[in-house]
Amino acid sequence: MPSNQREILDPTNVTLLAELQGDARLTLAELGRRVGLSSPAVAERLQRLQDAGVITGYHAAVDPRAIGYTLGAILRIRPAPRQIAKVAAIAQRTPEVVECHRITGEDCFLVKVHVARIQDLEEVLDRFLLYGQTVSSIVVSTPVPPRPLPVPGPGGAG
Repeated sequence: MPSNQREILDPTNVTLLAELQGDARLTLAELGRRVGLSSPAVAERLQRLQDAGVITGYHAAVDPRAIGYTLGAILRIRPAPRQIAKVAAIAQRTPEVVECHRITGEDCFLVKVHVARIQDLEEVLDRFLLYGQTVSSIVVSTPVPPRPLPVPGPGGAG
């Protein structure tokens, strides 16, 4: 780990990151109580973590089913020759796409989508089929939902 990363991930910041991953709605005062700092000191540390790109945002976790997106699917996409950029652009423009990863192997993209109905999934697939082959899998359950990463200590990962 580079020395500047070791400095930014001191024990106090590691604790701050763990607390925020557990509940990003904690107030500065509560975070301060948990790590033994004043609210302004916590705010300064959080700003440094943001400036360093360690904290990239604060998000609300929303259950897709609760807002009408009852069907989740994973798409593997193999673009036709010279169509990689077009597939990436379609993924960026498609609101049902919640994740898109460029991957190695036979397929070039792994895409996660949420739709209300199977007909909506067909429409999403049709957008990509113009530029390559797709393989879709319906999500039936999620044994490991998105979860916080383990925050490495000052000495390195894990």
